[in-house]
Amino acid sequence: MKLGTGLFTGQRRPDDDRSMSELYDEILTLGRAIDDAGLDSAWVSEHHFAGDGYLSGTMPTLGALAAATDEVEIGTCIALAPLYDGVRLAEDAATVDLLADGRLTLGLAIGSNPDEFEQFGVPREERAERLADQVNLLRAAWSAGPLDYDADFHDVVPDVSVTPKPDGDVPILLGGAAKPAVRRAARTADAWCAPSKLSLSGIEKRVDDIRNVREKDGIDGEFTVYALVHGWVDDSREAAWETMKPGYFYLQRRYAEIFSGESVDELTAERKQELKENAVFGTTEQVATELERYRAAAGDDVHIIFRTYHPGIGTDAMVDCIDRLGTEVAPMIQ
Repeated sequence: MKLGTGLFTGQRRPDDDRSMSELYDEILTLGRAIDDAGLDSAWVSEHHFAGDGYLSGTMPTLGALAAATDEVEIGTCIALAPLYDGVRLAEDAATVDLLADGRLTLGLAIGSNPDEFEQFGVPREERAERLADQVNLLRAAWSAGPLDYDADFHDVVPDVSVTPKPDGDVPILLGGAAKPAVRRAARTADAWCAPSKLSLSGIEKRVDDIRNVREKDGIDGEFTVYALVHGWVDDSREAAWETMKPGYFYLQRRYAEIFSGESVDELTAERKQELKENAVFGTTEQVATELERYRAAAGDDVHIIFRTYHPGIGTDAMVDCIDRLGTEVAPMIQ
């Protein structure tokens, strides 16, 4: 089992008086802490036009993280594939991968927020088809020689060659919980990420489906299962919850707005309880025990993205949590 963390979003809560530049400095500080702690990966996430400054520039941020770290896998969880120019994404991702010496994983999904599609001028009803087209275009762009692919949503000039090429294959990860999304990942990607809302039984069901699809279609090669888990490590279960709760609830309220396109003033008591039950928090021993359940559901090679970046709870607290993850939790589960 591998263990990483993130997802860096650069959001500024209303009670946070720091500048956006300071929030981006915090991301780099946390990236270095992840590397120093010996964790396996660091991740960014993407949304647009958010009043709290939710990270929109995934590739520049990953380029900075590539320079700030030496060992960890860096990646997007998730980049909104339909909103990108495919050739430009291929160029930018290849550049980041070279800066990171081959440590990039490119996570993609179809997106949801109606405002983002409207502002980018992309028909929302085409999002699944655009994602599939992007995956094919990326692979063609990174292959040797000219780009030999007739893209459905991008006019490719004959004989154009996308440069630079990444140093080897950049793994493509696809997100989503619906059956079509999971099977798309099984057939076309190198990895699938289970959203944090999925139960352990839901993850197990989908992992079994992925294995069956790949076996039935005769697809060989490595395939990695990632699982997003919100959580925190502290001296006690109570302390862990009280530390993560303000940022966690803020983040979930913002996601409710992003996914629905409507304002959400407050989470219901029922939703707050559901979120608490879905999170993994407590002492290092308690967290390690809970994470072992993901191994049982998804297999020995599951890569946990333990989400410790809860906006506004303090850089020092997050650095301490990251250190505990790497030095105390990871040895218990690896």
